[in-house]
Amino acid sequence: MAYVHGYSEREARRLYEQAEILEEIIYAGTRFPARSKVLEAGCGVGAQTRLLLNHSPDADYTCIDISQKSLATAQRLKEQPGFDKVTFQQENITKLSFADETFNHIFVCFVMEHLDNPVAALVELKRVLKTGGTITVIEGDHGSCFWHPETPESLAAWNGLITAQRNIGHDPNIGRRLTPLLTEAGFELQHCEPAWLYADKLKPALRDGMVNHIIVPMVQSAEEKILKDNLVPKDVYQQGIADLSRVDEIPEGTFFYTWFKAVAIKC
Repeated sequence: MAYVHGYSEREARRLYEQAEILEEIIYAGTRFPARSKVLEAGCGVGAQTRLLLNHSPDADYTCIDISQKSLATAQRLKEQPGFDKVTFQQENITKLSFADETFNHIFVCFVMEHLDNPVAALVELKRVLKTGGTITVIEGDHGSCFWHPETPESLAAWNGLITAQRNIGHDPNIGRRLTPLLTEAGFELQHCEPAWLYADKLKPALRDGMVNHIIVPMVQSAEEKILKDNLVPKDVYQQGIADLSRVDEIPEGTFFYTWFKAVAIKC
């Protein structure tokens, strides 16, 4: 399955760093009861799995991904305390091996944007969810990413990532579509809310995290595809990366992004 960010060690590190930086946004209000069976769909390298355990340590987790390489990285977490409640296994999210109504809750974070058919995946997840169970879906919206100072080159680099993702049939702005997607899949939506993140010189650690540990590495992960497909000229791309990095280097630099978090029930 095509993944615009690839499977490098740097990408794995970005995912871990991203999870920790966004922990308050992602896990606000998300708790799973003791002994409940939770499916983490699209666990990747286990970046979110660690935080799921922190916030709901007494649930039982089955964490799946299609990438064997990502799962191999995630398996290293089994050496840490508490991971006896976690099972990692390879699965195709649109054709799961589990029986109907296996899980009490499903957690999906930053996965739908990388799927060819998000509705088909949600329908399959609904099949393995118990009646009355919940699904939590969290996605970003790259169209909501703004920074200052904004330059033509920094915009070109960011839009290069967006175009590269769209060219493989995936949606970098999928956060704004969570309500219609879950409704089409047959879930009863409980709520879908935006979570905004804004950082400036008054929040230096957050600005550094967003710029240098999430956004710039995210664009760089698609660098080979951006340049190979001539989506952005190399000199423009390189200047764009420098301009994005500069947002965290100057007093007037600011950054803004929006995520969406939806919770729905299987009736």
